[in-house]
Amino acid sequence: MHPKSLVNIDDYSREDIFRILQSAARFKQQPDRALLQGKVCATLFFEPSTRTRLSFETAVNRLRGRIIGFSDAATSSSTKGESLKDTIMMVSNYADLIIMRHHLEGSARYASEISPVPVVNAGDGSNQHPTQTLLDLFTIYETQGTLENLTVTIVGDLKYGRAVHSLIQGLSHFSPTFNFVAPEELHIPDKYRTFCDEKKIPYNEYTDFTSESIRNADILYMTRVQKERFTDLMEYEKVKNVYVLHNDMLADSKENLRVLHPLPRVKEICQDVDDNPKAYYFQQARNGVYTRQAVICELMGIEVE
Repeated sequence: MHPKSLVNIDDYSREDIFRILQSAARFKQQPDRALLQGKVCATLFFEPSTRTRLSFETAVNRLRGRIIGFSDAATSSSTKGESLKDTIMMVSNYADLIIMRHHLEGSARYASEISPVPVVNAGDGSNQHPTQTLLDLFTIYETQGTLENLTVTIVGDLKYGRAVHSLIQGLSHFSPTFNFVAPEELHIPDKYRTFCDEKKIPYNEYTDFTSESIRNADILYMTRVQKERFTDLMEYEKVKNVYVLHNDMLADSKENLRVLHPLPRVKEICQDVDDNPKAYYFQQARNGVYTRQAVICELMGIEVE
């Protein structure tokens, strides 16, 4: 039997999610705890990352654990032709937990099935990003006081956005209403429409991004158009700046609205939004440390007092 891993947000039930959020809240009150003393965590980032990698490493450091790994696949033996299986099996000899980002969909599931130590999916292609969803849910709960019956407007790259795909599944436990705003080239994949239909989750689809599409929203979730997912750069150029949030677009929004973004942003949120009290994406990124501390402890069977 393989150890418990976090590969897909569907691996966690509603009760699991609340348990993680409670632990994250404890870590936010007191992030420095020597709970990983003597433990080693490996970060295997076959794809570039700033926030996710640094927040995982900060989480481990604040728990007094040790970090090994790489942040550039070019510095790993994969450049010599080593298979993912061999990399996972070798690293599991050295670490108590593996945190992996990979460009191939399904790579994290495969790693979890062969690894003798827990695996955390830090993003597998355009498929899933479960720890981003958990920190998003923590942030939503923090700002709204609930996860129930919220209207969430998601804007931008809904086709390749793994944070979007995970968020839809994560919020499905809490009776949301979704507004999907995307150009035709980047609309939500059919599998997530089907998912919403099966779960009886109401959703609306828009191709125009105006104040109308955010007026009734509790959460406005902005995303960047991901250049690295496009094989045709002409297609990318056509849609890269199609939706931009300006501060004046928030004038008629609800008082409780908060603007989130998994980051990095490019031009989809103007810097004049940063000073608006409804902008919450930098606080959201900070919450990633506490949430990932909670996930690491959960997978390693460590109780958070």
